[in-house]
Amino acid sequence: MSDDQANPPEDSFISHLVELRNRLMKASIAIIVVFLCLMPWAGAIYDLMAHPMMAALPPGSKMIATGVITPFLIPVKVTLLVAFIIALPVVLYQAWAFVAPGLYAHEKRLIAPLVVSSSLLFVAGVAFCYFLVFGVVFKFVNNFAPVSISVAPDIESYFGFVMTMFIAFGLTFEVPIVVIVLVRMGLVSVEKLKEIRPYVIVGSFIIAAVVTPPDVMSQLLLAVPLCVLYEIGLLVAPLFVKMTRAPEEVA
Repeated sequence: MSDDQANPPEDSFISHLVELRNRLMKASIAIIVVFLCLMPWAGAIYDLMAHPMMAALPPGSKMIATGVITPFLIPVKVTLLVAFIIALPVVLYQAWAFVAPGLYAHEKRLIAPLVVSSSLLFVAGVAFCYFLVFGVVFKFVNNFAPVSISVAPDIESYFGFVMTMFIAFGLTFEVPIVVIVLVRMGLVSVEKLKEIRPYVIVGSFIIAAVVTPPDVMSQLLLAVPLCVLYEIGLLVAPLFVKMTRAPEEVA
């Protein structure tokens, strides 16, 4: 009996779906466990996330909640976001483990470094946004507001803005990993990536203009790191390819 008869394509496809389901369940369980552990401090977590905005507002200012259950729902959403960030190493490990069967044995040993570096880069992007970008953006917005306007941000709108910025900067800091993986998979060469560098720079500023508020400083704070991280990916990618070269490729 041939291998195709012993393992029909349908069975192989179903087994991949089952494996994907199991990986997604494990990642979801990790997020839920962290979320439940953090729930008693949901209010304090929201206050911490709101600190950059409150620091830019006049003394005594507060945010407002226009919905009936918004004061409860938004801190819960913020806590869920924080739980996802904390559980990110587990989520990324499940993603890398799903594709691990198609890798060489020596490539599988690099799953842990990729998971750690991806997690650290995402957290670094979020931290960069929280500690630096928010201070610049909120100060600019509130200084620009006319004196006749009383600034009282709605907590739901603030959460939507913060989540968008966190995701944008977190993904931006993943650019070196994306470059490394694309080069290692043979989808594009380092030389080709260097050739399209001008387009990447223009694209970075376009993305920054779409994602960030309409002020030059916040756009630069997203576009410049994106370009720098792209260059870092170009430097690291050849080293990664050399480390993960298959035995027959070395010969």
